[in-house]
Amino acid sequence: MATHSLDLPVMCDICGQARSTRNHSRCSKIRQQRKNVEWESYMANVTAKKLHQLQRLQPLR
Repeated sequence: MATHSLDLPVMCDICGQARSTRNHSRCSKIRQQRKNVEWESYMANVTAKKLHQLQRLQPLR
């Protein structure tokens, strides 16, 4: 589940055609494979940020 809306251009970055003209499921799969590492890094940063916030809220003993 995405934590924010996707920033997709009007023109497909894989095939170069307008995204509204036809089915882009094949292009979408190619894009997901290319962006997989980037998304894993992003989600790791989000998780680390949440963990850091939780640790700050806990009282020191």
